[in-house]
Amino acid sequence: MVADLGDAELAEAGEVARAALILDAGEAPALVRRLAAPPASRRWTALLTDGGVAMASLSEKDPEAGHIDLLAVHPGARGAGRGRALVRAAEDWLRAQGARRARFAGNPPCYAWPGIDVRYTAAACLAERLGYEQVRVAWNMTADLSADLSADDDLRRLAGQGVRVHAAGADRERVTAFTREHWNESWAWEVANAAGVHYAERDGRVLGFAAWGARPAWFGPMGTAPEARGLGVGGVLLRRCLADQRAAGQRTAQIGWVGPLRFYSRAVGARAERVFWLYGRELA
Repeated sequence: MVADLGDAELAEAGEVARAALILDAGEAPALVRRLAAPPASRRWTALLTDGGVAMASLSEKDPEAGHIDLLAVHPGARGAGRGRALVRAAEDWLRAQGARRARFAGNPPCYAWPGIDVRYTAAACLAERLGYEQVRVAWNMTADLSADLSADDDLRRLAGQGVRVHAAGADRERVTAFTREHWNESWAWEVANAAGVHYAERDGRVLGFAAWGARPAWFGPMGTAPEARGLGVGGVLLRRCLADQRAAGQRTAQIGWVGPLRFYSRAVGARAERVFWLYGRELA
């Protein structure tokens, strides 16, 4: 079992993931590469065996909680215990790093999914068979990018209130700093590493932001300062980002780990679709 992956091994892991993760096949190789380039403060490993791959990590902010970020076994290699062996190897690595708990749950800011998609039923069954207990449910929403994403009327309305909306370029660090100040370091990392960022400002002060592509092909995160809530800034930023994703060739976008269902449903007709079970267990 290989623990240190070079370019060739990462490419192999990406192809295993493409074959195994039928709901995410198109983005699977990019997702493997993203998990292999986490924040500098994170400890992580990738384990590769014939026909299978697992990736695990620990965050500096909670070093006793280990995460199994990815588990994939090629369909042609199933039935020989590779999934179980990979989970146990990942647990051994986490234990050696000082972790006291292991989770099948997203490790923000660099993660694959919030947990195990319920449609990957075999993975959920394996987790339960290995002693993991379901601790939480999370969900994504799907936005149809063929919808009307125009924001011209709202942009004019906001301009009348002194609010301007921009695509972040060389000034992205301003938005990153705003995100760090009002939310957390995880969101700041996502903004810094996103494919695209839009933000609103008034009188030189950032009021809100939205990002996409920090997690490949997904929208988020997004946030609005308390002083700007109720202005309609969030809906404009959302539509601007989704329009970028459409221009990049996407037909739909995943809005990840959603809290306010009603906002996204009303703003762009997004629907709740992917449901995830989050699992955990103590490491003896």
